[in-house]
Amino acid sequence: MSTRFGEIEFEHCTYDSDADVLYLRNGPSTAAVDFDACPEGHHTRFNAAGKLVGITVVNARLILEEDGVITVTLPDRVLSARDLDAALTAA
Repeated sequence: MSTRFGEIEFEHCTYDSDADVLYLRNGPSTAAVDFDACPEGHHTRFNAAGKLVGITVVNARLILEEDGVITVTLPDRVLSARDLDAALTAA
């Protein structure tokens, strides 16, 4: 299942409802060579060229219920997503 987060369409989306963690990824999981955390506390993964290839959002449903939006601040831009209902019900 693909999911749009900001202007990025992620090819792979997995949601762990027990832990309330949303995993978004493009390409194979081995493509990530650099890992970081954004100011909002989400985990980001980048490939060797510095392109964002993954985001892990902890407390995804809780954040959407409380704030109405999930924001990820990257060094060069800010991504936001509001409509993640399909991703958060996928199992």
